[in-house]
Amino acid sequence: MKTIILCGGKGSRLSEETRTIPKPMVKIGNKPILSHIINIYENYGFHDFILATGYKSSLIKKFYFKKKNKSKIKSVYTGKDTLTGGRLLRLKKYINKNETFMLTYGDGLTSQNIKKLVKFHFAHGKAATLTAVRPPIRFGELNLNKSKVKKFEEKPQINQGWINGGFFVFNYKIFNFIKGDQTMLEREPLEKLVSINELMAYKHEGFWQCMDTMRDKNLLNQLYRKKNIPWIK
Repeated sequence: MKTIILCGGKGSRLSEETRTIPKPMVKIGNKPILSHIINIYENYGFHDFILATGYKSSLIKKFYFKKKNKSKIKSVYTGKDTLTGGRLLRLKKYINKNETFMLTYGDGLTSQNIKKLVKFHFAHGKAATLTAVRPPIRFGELNLNKSKVKKFEEKPQINQGWINGGFFVFNYKIFNFIKGDQTMLEREPLEKLVSINELMAYKHEGFWQCMDTMRDKNLLNQLYRKKNIPWIK
């Protein structure tokens, strides 16, 4: 099963680091956060990756071209200013019509069991699964009825429960809901899937942390230095 990792954003809230390198190449410990994300999937037997690059894409491509990888890693430039849905749409040609695939962001780490996530997706038979996590306050909120997503609201003023943590599983039909480069995956596509009851949530109660700010980066590095690394099996 293929895994797409969105690696194209500028990471403006991490500008101390991202003036010279793309956000997924910011290091946690001795390697880029992108390598940690790849390792999460590898630990569960998934070894086919497509990196959807944009900002400073050549640095990502060079890094994974030069090093020995135990997985197949393909870097595909998806535009400098393309939004998340648009980056996915640009990779449509790499996905077969009957294929199920995974997708996540290039800045989030989790302790979740990826095999259980995939099993959950195939069991419910819907078009899409996202991972719901319990977060810090500043993210898009999900209204859930058991595992069915009843409402998707990106970054509300008040957060009361679950949020979108990435780590998606999609069927090919997701491409029907993306119009072009300026489509944000987290807006119209996911909202439309909710309206037709085709979006489900895999609830993850364990560790999840994105690297959105320097504070987040420092937190992850503190965990790494203390050898308290919940995203490594």
